[in-house]
Amino acid sequence: MVAKTLFRKFVIIQLKKQKSSYYKIDKILTKELKKELLSQQIKDIMLYLPLKNEVDIFPLILELKRRKKRVYVPYMRGESFILTPFRFPLQRKKFNIKEPKVSKRKIKTIDYALIPIIGIDKSCKRVGFGKGMYDRFFAHTKIKVKKKVFVVRELFVNNNIITNCYDIKADEIITKKVILTSF
Repeated sequence: MVAKTLFRKFVIIQLKKQKSSYYKIDKILTKELKKELLSQQIKDIMLYLPLKNEVDIFPLILELKRRKKRVYVPYMRGESFILTPFRFPLQRKKFNIKEPKVSKRKIKTIDYALIPIIGIDKSCKRVGFGKGMYDRFFAHTKIKVKKKVFVVRELFVNNNIITNCYDIKADEIITKKVILTSF
């Protein structure tokens, strides 16, 4: 979709202009996420290993592991990914993404899935970085995901419907200013 591509390019330009304030925003978001995740009975958590345009949740990953939570992260496989337990060492892979080694552990349930976004459209569906990996993962996984949460430093919303039928929706969106729920 042309509109989606143009929206993505516009948002990426806006995000690059704000680069100097990333550290402070990421620290605030990580603190809020930590509070939310530790205040509930959440054991199995899907997180992501951040790229430069995504909220840096690496300190959150380390804190959750320290608190004996089961943290899973994407492991690239073809056009999508599978989940694997977070552990060291990390290796650089496709798209310059760091990943742990793959595991054969069967995951049945994820209590909380944190998903990076660029923005959303009028239907509150995810606009990501353009590879479609999260959409493919959620469309084909047999893992029961109880709660999907989008995270972004600043929420950009396109007032039209620019997403596809397979694009995912969240139960909650967390930004530096507000937590939005119930879509």
